[in-house]
Amino acid sequence: MSSKIPSQDNTPQPVKMHHPTAASADLYEKRRKIQPRYTSGLFEIWRNIGAWSVLGFYFLTAWLTWDGRQALLFDLPNRHFYIFGWTFWPQDFILLSWLLIIAAFGLFAVTVLAGRVWCGYTCPQTVWTKIFLMIERLAEGDRNTRMRLDKAPLSLNKIIRRGIKHLSWLLISLATGIAFVGYFTPIHILMQEIVHQTLGPAESFWIGFFTVATYLNAGWLREQICMYMCPYGRFQSVMFDRDTLIVSYDHARGEPRGSRRRDADPSAQHLGDCIDCELCVQVCPTGIDIRDGLQFQCIACAACIDACDSVMDQMGYDRGLVRYSTENALEHGKPIHILRPRLLGYAAVMTVMVSLFVYTLSTRVPMGIDVIRDRNALYRESSEGMIENSYVLNIMNKSQETEHLEIDLSGMPQGAQLEGRQQLTLAPGEMRSVTETVEDDPSELKEREIPIEFHLINKDHPQQNVDSTSRFFAPSSP
Repeated sequence: MSSKIPSQDNTPQPVKMHHPTAASADLYEKRRKIQPRYTSGLFEIWRNIGAWSVLGFYFLTAWLTWDGRQALLFDLPNRHFYIFGWTFWPQDFILLSWLLIIAAFGLFAVTVLAGRVWCGYTCPQTVWTKIFLMIERLAEGDRNTRMRLDKAPLSLNKIIRRGIKHLSWLLISLATGIAFVGYFTPIHILMQEIVHQTLGPAESFWIGFFTVATYLNAGWLREQICMYMCPYGRFQSVMFDRDTLIVSYDHARGEPRGSRRRDADPSAQHLGDCIDCELCVQVCPTGIDIRDGLQFQCIACAACIDACDSVMDQMGYDRGLVRYSTENALEHGKPIHILRPRLLGYAAVMTVMVSLFVYTLSTRVPMGIDVIRDRNALYRESSEGMIENSYVLNIMNKSQETEHLEIDLSGMPQGAQLEGRQQLTLAPGEMRSVTETVEDDPSELKEREIPIEFHLINKDHPQQNVDSTSRFFAPSSP
């Protein structure tokens, strides 16, 4: 029997209308509520590690401090973005774009290697849904108990259980919204505003928005987000190949499926190893049957592997009826081929991009100077007969410490003077505009346009000196 992994689309199909006048009939199937069963096993351990790591990073990072301030803070009003030891400005947006491109290539590489493992182990939708399911299980019981509770009439027991569940969901959602806003408003200030009920309208809106979004996405929509709203599940097949690791059911070994006694010989009954217990279906968070082949709804969480392995252990069969495998391995018995040109290409591109990104960050000068020449007049003639040009210097201290700076000039003939504030002190993250006037004796000016260069000298860290070029205009030579 062929062990090729068929691909199946389980999107609800239009319901046939048998009566010609049934114009008001629903065109699509009503959503079936999925009540996934809890399972334990090796992959559940890894899912827990991934989930708690994401939750810990999300909720705790905002409370970390670095040199007396919040370690990770996106200060939009002041246009400062603090990421541990670095301070970024809007001018550094190219670095963020670069980082997002690296992340995209990383996702491509992981998908080529092992399909949607990101979705199954660390995607925020999966992580928060997992936490909500855990709360639901604690409040309402196991899968069968929850299903009976769904069908049961309204009672005090049902109201209490549902009330505890939804209250817990709302508290987790509220904490999620507060934590998110805490990355844009310093978390200590935000908590004080909440306690004293002095939240601003923007903060109140975004806390409310993410509270509602989390409650709906993780509590009600759940797998609908993965199946219909997330684009990743739709274009993942473009990145798959026949050597991509995917959650697979071994048809050759498992079919024909059927129930049997634990001590029965399946070969005598002409049965495969699958006992048709449907545990793999019951534990699936998206409600698919992995035995029907690879489907776009599969998020590669491997819950079905844990469930099937536990059944194989009870029956005394070898594990791996459902396992991570590749199409080539199942269909042709080939060994799993990890290193292949496509994956190596992604890895090579990522290595180059990460290396350049790290080099750019490590050699980044946290000082900036931008020179804007006064365009209202090419030049002015002072009462003493000197030729003057005016400039506005926008100076930025992008470091996290106070810097003592000096402004210098080069490119002008000897005797040129730089009038303005040449010594200044900038606080961490401060930006200051300084007006400078350059003047010279017209007899020294042999050219109508002279390229000049302003130097911003850091007295504390000479290696952080920066320059900016401009032009000096003079009257035409006779």
